[in-house]
Amino acid sequence: MSAYVILYMTVNDPGLFEEYKKRAPATIAAYGGKYLARGGESQVLEGDWTPNRIVILEFDSAEMAKNWLDSPEYREARSMRQRAADSQTIVVQGV
Repeated sequence: MSAYVILYMTVNDPGLFEEYKKRAPATIAAYGGKYLARGGESQVLEGDWTPNRIVILEFDSAEMAKNWLDSPEYREARSMRQRAADSQTIVVQGV
């Protein structure tokens, strides 16, 4: 069953974040993941949430998503993201 990683971020160091954006895609692809949304324009349709940067990734399963997040291939990029941005990350099972 597909699973979706959703990252909500506020970028604090744009230069470092640009470097992160160069490194992350290959690690995602290595675990069968793909971008569905990558920081594009968002619009609030209900409520008062004002998101900054949203990224949505699709993986074949929640297990693959977690394997990617904790992978040696992503370790350096993940550390870079954590230094460059405040972020929250969840995985959601598809239907």
